[in-house]
Amino acid sequence: MAEILIRGADHLVTMDDDRRELAGADLLLRDGVIVEIGQGLQTTGEVVEAKGCVVTPGLVNTHHHLYQSMTRAVPGAQDALLFGWLQRLYPIWARMGPEHMFVSAQIGLAEMALSGCSLSSDHLYLYPNGVRLEDTIHAAAELGLRFHPTRGAMSIGESNGGLPPDMLVEREAAILEDSIRVVDAFHDPAEGSMCRVGLAPCSPFSVSRELMRDTALLARDKGVMLHTHLAENAEDVAYSLEKFGCRPGQYAEDLGWLGDDVWHAHCVQLDAGEIDLFARTRTGVAHCPCSNCRLGSGIAQVRAMLDAGVPVGLGVDGSASNDCGNLAAEARQAMLLQRVAQGADAMSPRAALEMATRGGTDVLGRPDCGRLAVGKRADVAIWDVSGVASAGSWDPAALLLAGPTAVRDLFVEGRQVVRDGQVVTIDLAAQVARQNELARGLAG
Repeated sequence: MAEILIRGADHLVTMDDDRRELAGADLLLRDGVIVEIGQGLQTTGEVVEAKGCVVTPGLVNTHHHLYQSMTRAVPGAQDALLFGWLQRLYPIWARMGPEHMFVSAQIGLAEMALSGCSLSSDHLYLYPNGVRLEDTIHAAAELGLRFHPTRGAMSIGESNGGLPPDMLVEREAAILEDSIRVVDAFHDPAEGSMCRVGLAPCSPFSVSRELMRDTALLARDKGVMLHTHLAENAEDVAYSLEKFGCRPGQYAEDLGWLGDDVWHAHCVQLDAGEIDLFARTRTGVAHCPCSNCRLGSGIAQVRAMLDAGVPVGLGVDGSASNDCGNLAAEARQAMLLQRVAQGADAMSPRAALEMATRGGTDVLGRPDCGRLAVGKRADVAIWDVSGVASAGSWDPAALLLAGPTAVRDLFVEGRQVVRDGQVVTIDLAAQVARQNELARGLAG
């Protein structure tokens, strides 16, 4: 692989262990790795000029439902709370097939890339009409993003007291069998891996205690991570108290769903005891502020989580509950919500950017990413701060206060995915047209 020299960045925000910020710095990439940082570096390879730019690690998305980019702004779901929103959308999602999953994943990930995201997880928990997890894995590989798909599942339908319709649930034995298949086929644990697979029963209201427990045992046997939704809103907590006789944190503890190999999405309604439990066990949280606002779920106590030592990353959640997939905008929203709830000094723009970079990689178990440091993977976002969004800014590195929400350039494993604000690895316009065509078919 050829060398790439990113030269003369106005500000290099490293997010390394010392949180260094360098002025007029160069970054040399070789074979997918950062090999040198400094000034006046030389190369015989490609040179990318970064004057007038802020350079950061690629952003990291810790929670998504990529298939939902096919169902944005659906009438009847626009103003619903979580459970009603799901009940409106389940029948639509039940009509999706493999092509819907591939195209929606590619559109969702392209949108993420344009917002500076180099590593995204995904939580795919429904498999109608022959859908398989690899429909999304192939989409990510073609686009060139680093991917952490999770084999989700729903096993308790309406007839057994669950929320999803019976047509969208699977037999638990089949779920476990397919989980083994996808981990064996696609999980790469190596440093610099472009695809790691996790296991992710959807939620406490759509799977049994037995499946949660069996999945945790399987994941640890296979050496992969665990993911689910937890304590998303007041309805979620009420369901746990009614059905299980305990709060969500206790439910997770009872079933082996705590530890540094586990991350939970949302966690809006964790109480002080649960935050302490997560901190002591190093259990991660995917904070999804825009989706939580859209569904009226509340404001997660992120400041308290961080102060306690809980690993926290950011997630955009699905586009049916967020309406967009812009991780830079998500980071700004996270910062603003903590300030609304706790005061203007509750979260700085750099703290929010840290959650969006190394914070996310810490949650996903990827310390090889999320930092600009020698030996780390060459996942790099270049932000042009010479335009109107940053005009007059005294601190251009404070991107989340006064900066663009779209990257100029994005490199993943040293390969360019976005150049001059355009995705260069796929024909995005053609995929957008196909996405719209497929969405019209679902609406009809």
